[in-house]
Amino acid sequence: MSGSPRPRGGPLLLGVRHHGPGSARAVRAALEAARPKTVLIEGPPEADALIPLAADPRMRPPVALLAHAVDEPGRSAFWPLADFSPEWVAMRWALEHDVPVRFIDLPATHTLAWGTGDEEAAAPADVEDGASEAGRRMRVDPLAALAEAAGHDDPERWWEDVVEHRGGTGDGERGERDALAPFTAVAEAMEVLRETHGAGGRDRDPVREAYMRLQLRAAQRRFGEDVAVVCGAWHVPALRTRSTVAADRELLKGLPKVRTDMTWVPWTNRRLARSSGYGAGIDSPGWYGHLFRAGDRPVERWLVKVAGLLREEDRIVSSAHVIEAVRLAHTLAVMRGRPLPGLGETTDAVRAVLCEGSDVPLALVHDRLVVGDVLGEVPQAAPAVPLQRDLAREQRHLRLRPEALERELELDLRKEIDSGRSRLLHRLRLLGIGWGEQAQSRGSTGTFRETWRLRWEPELSVRVAEAGVWGTTVEGAATARAEADAAQATALAGVTALAELCLLAGLPDALPVVMRALADRAALDTDVGQLAQALPALVRSLRYGDVRGTDTRALAEVAAGLAERVFVGLPPACAALDPDAAEEMRGHVDAVHTAVGLLGEPGTGADPDRRDLRGRWRAVLRALAGRDTVPGVLRGRAVRILLDEGELEPAEAARLMGLVLSPGTPPADAAAWVEGFVGGGGGGMLLVHDERLLGLVDTWLTGVPADAFTDVLPLLRRTFSAYEPGVRRTIGELVRRGPAARADVPGQAGGTPGFGAEPDEERAAAVLPVLRLLLGLDGTAPDDDLVRAGR
Repeated sequence: MSGSPRPRGGPLLLGVRHHGPGSARAVRAALEAARPKTVLIEGPPEADALIPLAADPRMRPPVALLAHAVDEPGRSAFWPLADFSPEWVAMRWALEHDVPVRFIDLPATHTLAWGTGDEEAAAPADVEDGASEAGRRMRVDPLAALAEAAGHDDPERWWEDVVEHRGGTGDGERGERDALAPFTAVAEAMEVLRETHGAGGRDRDPVREAYMRLQLRAAQRRFGEDVAVVCGAWHVPALRTRSTVAADRELLKGLPKVRTDMTWVPWTNRRLARSSGYGAGIDSPGWYGHLFRAGDRPVERWLVKVAGLLREEDRIVSSAHVIEAVRLAHTLAVMRGRPLPGLGETTDAVRAVLCEGSDVPLALVHDRLVVGDVLGEVPQAAPAVPLQRDLAREQRHLRLRPEALERELELDLRKEIDSGRSRLLHRLRLLGIGWGEQAQSRGSTGTFRETWRLRWEPELSVRVAEAGVWGTTVEGAATARAEADAAQATALAGVTALAELCLLAGLPDALPVVMRALADRAALDTDVGQLAQALPALVRSLRYGDVRGTDTRALAEVAAGLAERVFVGLPPACAALDPDAAEEMRGHVDAVHTAVGLLGEPGTGADPDRRDLRGRWRAVLRALAGRDTVPGVLRGRAVRILLDEGELEPAEAARLMGLVLSPGTPPADAAAWVEGFVGGGGGGMLLVHDERLLGLVDTWLTGVPADAFTDVLPLLRRTFSAYEPGVRRTIGELVRRGPAARADVPGQAGGTPGFGAEPDEERAAAVLPVLRLLLGLDGTAPDDDLVRAGR
């Protein structure tokens, strides 16, 4: 038979679909029946020395072979393998039976030098490659084409239905023939498909197949015809084609080369999924793994797993539900003419019975079980760059295990182990290794808490290899990278952010270099906006350093000097700004105000001669509030800050507002002043509690001319839309009542309903224990600390 996997007594050619449990079982059966003297597998030959590690009990798929260019680690390629991958099964069979096993695909030294810009270009996706230009446009999957011709929409289901469930193998010669029958059928189909779509595949396919033929000939010379080849089904006709050695070698002449390193790295089920963009991806790696590992009753065992997951999510699922779902799945399989229920039948049964027709819990089943969050493991004996080994040591020491499933990690920096975890994660961020992403902490705004979202992706192994050029340890590499970034930084804000990160990452050796760069940039930068943008990061760094016990006196001096330069340059920089620039400058004013408040606190290391930063900042705000050349939004904001700080009496604030809202002020300018004064979340409460201010705004708004109202409306809507719904309702109710009704409320000073003439300190003190609990402060913290934390 022309399509036989062993033509005329030649080598055994086992064409497979990558990551298919049916293919994997068929390969194992074929190897058991044929007992070859050597096994050749599609894959990079540089990985031959890594094959014995597959027998290590600490090696747990999914894993991948990673090849990267030595001089350019970012240029890399992966060859992923799951426990249900035919290549993995063949490799393990050969190791268990002491049979020589080798990889025979085009070497990675050529694959990486070829340069496709796709890090997974060399992944074993050949069975999905088209042949002709039309095939490339259609991205033909040969098994998918065969399944479609047979009326099936799932290639793996077609393989299972048509090939896997054809019966037992028997014994002896008949057993071998039956074990090889699936590959005979697939080989014949591949011949037809290559004739239909062409035999070229992608541009590199002829070159790869020429190399594989040369390796196959070499194995035949050594072992005779008892050679088994496990490769993508698409390549089987090419390996059986008669070709001269000279012709194959001619195809390999002049191939580019690059020096490469190779190792094993952990992989994940999600990266095996087609949705991740992986060329040879599958839709349901979790389901395929279950099919491969389930010894019997796969449907029943699967539905038990689904029931367990749903119960963990507090859904009511009983044994009766599972029994009924099994019955429904088998019934659907019979109705659809399939020998056994597949994923489609079980999914329909789960939706109808266990999920009561809802797709919401079904989505959870798909995410957790059908795809899954399995992360493979690689033994320590696998080759790795020194930085990777140091990172592994740090992970073990800090008990910070990489996981594929995203999880949230709460850190208390007062604890030694949490402080170490924080330093490691910040160092990795500096190196561009995005294992963790910092999130907003819940329950506390103090600087002693951090919240991280962690998720390990296989690509991070490449980032670790890239970062290896900076050093052999995580701390050393992060220090070198910080020093290099400081030398190359051109923007002051970038240097201040780097200084902050150095403190967070605990890099004292890098801090002097960064501080010199910071001082140099601060001395040369004359843009007040840039200076104002850089100051908050510096002040945050002081507080972080205080929490971590870092000496930040030099940083405090730079921050104080930067603040003084902002004080001098801010008033002239705020003159004659357009509305967009004024709005941006308002953000800078708010940031500087917060930074100055923190910088003036005890414990931030400020020079005693510079303790009056707050006083000088208030003088700047008074200057901004009184200059007509300053845009209204900035004048209003300055007045509001002074009022909140107690530097301006409410009566004076009302007088200033009355002047601005007088008929002589253009409505647009008055609206901008109102936006600066009462804009933001706290402005609404100010209007609720101060009847005079609310009355001024109300009177001005009702007096805006009709032709100007449409111009100020967008700004007013933006101002009031920032308020909480309850605040907006209260303001609306007060306006509806009118000034007379508000003033007539008995027992209310100022006419504000529900509020006394003076604060009730005894009632206010009753909430302090609850606030301490919410903010994460211990019971001994003074009330001043509570107030600062609440800010």
